[in-house]
Amino acid sequence: MSKSFGIGGVRNAAARAGRQGNLTVWVALLLLIVASPILAPGSLSGSALRGMLPFAAVLAIAAIGQTLVIQQGGLDFSVPGAISLSAIILTHHAGQHESGLIGAIVIALVVGTAAGALSGLLVARGSIQPIIATLGVGALLVGVSDQVSNQLVVPAPAQFTNFMLEKTVGIPNTFLIAVVLVILVAIPMRKTVFGRQLEFTGTSPVAARTAGLPVVRLRVAAYALAGTFYAIAGIVLAGYLGNPDIDAGNPYLLSTVTAVVLGGAALTGGRASVVATAVAALFLVQLEQVILASGSEVWAQYMIQGVVIALAMLVRMVPWRTLTSHRHCREPSAPTPHAEPT
Repeated sequence: MSKSFGIGGVRNAAARAGRQGNLTVWVALLLLIVASPILAPGSLSGSALRGMLPFAAVLAIAAIGQTLVIQQGGLDFSVPGAISLSAIILTHHAGQHESGLIGAIVIALVVGTAAGALSGLLVARGSIQPIIATLGVGALLVGVSDQVSNQLVVPAPAQFTNFMLEKTVGIPNTFLIAVVLVILVAIPMRKTVFGRQLEFTGTSPVAARTAGLPVVRLRVAAYALAGTFYAIAGIVLAGYLGNPDIDAGNPYLLSTVTAVVLGGAALTGGRASVVATAVAALFLVQLEQVILASGSEVWAQYMIQGVVIALAMLVRMVPWRTLTSHRHCREPSAPTPHAEPT
């Protein structure tokens, strides 16, 4: 079997599996939009949407990183720590001085990327299970956050906060940032050699290694990039909240995993779509808004997220192609003409 045939065959199989998940999330979002005014009147008003979109943006940015990790067959439990530490670094390093903002952003990005690379090295080179490795790195990040913050909440620079709270053409700037980032990641993942190599490595590491791909470097790169996006999410969240604390990233562990799974990615690795993940993030935040607006308790949000994950996995397990082929087989065929006896 040639390298090109092996890579193409695995990618085609992953593509067929991913298209069903992409369709599912779009249908889910459409149904939620239709049901929102019925379940919670006013949940689709202009003010409600403008309040929802920034949180959907932060979730979408963080879920881009989780997508890269799940594509490699892992789960990243360092998300809360990375987001919180990035937010804390931005506020405590910059303080309320605009002059220190750029330096704080650079430090947050470097720390987030380094933390992701450390997780990747533990997984790819140290052969440690992704959950264990990222749990350890996440705990380290939480400890550093506590030391940096010293239990103090420091506001972000006013100009930076104002930018994150402002709107362009009626759309929150945070949401526009998320859209740009999704596009900047989606195109290379589909169109570049690096993106195809990441997908192939996640689909079948053994086949990728046989094909001569640098599996270890690719996996470390995926985790490092994931850490970068967690840091960006933390930076955006710090600007939007204005006064983030060390628990700012806590809501983004289960929600990022849910968004990626609902977006059609398999937990076993392989093909993943950051566009579908972003749509799933929008679905989840709107769903949360509907739940809270309808008067339900917060625990209902987490229960429904669990149900969404289960349903998304069930949809992926249905053998749609087999069912379709069986249906065609049962269709009566046209009668074969017989020659009349002479």
